[in-house]
Amino acid sequence: MTHEDAGHYGGKRRGVELNEVIANKIKEKISDNRISCAEAHSIAVELNVTPADIGTAIDLLEIRIVKCQLGLFGYAEKKNIPALSDKINPEIESAIQTSLINGRLACSAAWEISKRFNISKPMVSAACETMKIKISPCQLGAFG
Repeated sequence: MTHEDAGHYGGKRRGVELNEVIANKIKEKISDNRISCAEAHSIAVELNVTPADIGTAIDLLEIRIVKCQLGLFGYAEKKNIPALSDKINPEIESAIQTSLINGRLACSAAWEISKRFNISKPMVSAACETMKIKISPCQLGAFG
């Protein structure tokens, strides 16, 4: 969701009930009504729930997710994606291409590529930007 959607994140979760256990853990971690992507994912691990479950509660609580680990959003007016200094590694390019669904790379697939090739998550985003590929959907449901 965009800046214009701030305060209306729950609208995409109509009819869904808030999980109070998840909500309480999120409330412990927020600052200025924001939570980082990394913190949201750590809560998912801690509570043994999916990132989507955390994202749902974040939306219902009308909390803004910041500092996407892929560098895509939550860094004020810009992204936090490094510029590529070299051509994309052909193996990484192939991994991205073979992971596409409807022309997009899922956030979870980007994380897997990062892990498989031992590169940072923002570097996967940089490769996708160069290849003109959108990353979507977000594991937390922030976009896509």
